[in-house]
Amino acid sequence: MITLYGYWRSSAAYRVRIALNLKAIEHELISVHLVKDGGQQHSDDYVKMNPNHLVPTLVDGDFSLNQSLAIIDYLDETHTDSTLYPSNIKDRATVKALAYDLACEIHPLNNLRVLQYLSNQLNISDDEKTAWYHHWIKEGFSALEQRLAKTSGLYCFGDKVTVADLCLIPQIYNAKRFNVDMSAFALINHIESNCAKLPAFIDALPENQDDAT
Repeated sequence: MITLYGYWRSSAAYRVRIALNLKAIEHELISVHLVKDGGQQHSDDYVKMNPNHLVPTLVDGDFSLNQSLAIIDYLDETHTDSTLYPSNIKDRATVKALAYDLACEIHPLNNLRVLQYLSNQLNISDDEKTAWYHHWIKEGFSALEQRLAKTSGLYCFGDKVTVADLCLIPQIYNAKRFNVDMSAFALINHIESNCAKLPAFIDALPENQDDAT
């Protein structure tokens, strides 16, 4: 059985949970609490699996893999009944670019360890940290909104869920958690509303995880 080591609020783990649900892959979730005990991702046992001290990590038999997008691609290529990418090479590249805009440009700037560094090492105030978070979310979402004007239907790319939606929904969740004003992002809100109706997304919600606190 596939095992996913993650944390309920981790955006990257959230993406993978959605993929596992969409593909109806039997799996076990093991919590790696990113705050408790000084951060369980720093424990010796976990670091042996993931030297980056990050979640998620996927274990499939004797094979383990980090990086959420690599994990999602692995799941997509080993469980091919339904795919998270278009078949056309240009469409596929477009979907990847949308996903990378979210996972590689927006998310890393607002990840937990970055926010902790701002507070603990640079002595940034909570208000300044919030301003940092809001700035980069708005910058990223403003650009994404323009891209979605050319690609979106019900979802980020047409009317079929793709990996881009798996990256978008966790980032929206984070933005709302930090009280980012989402009123300027009509297409992003439209896509969120459609994804929120799907059981795979509902089951993957952070508050629906066993380790949610």
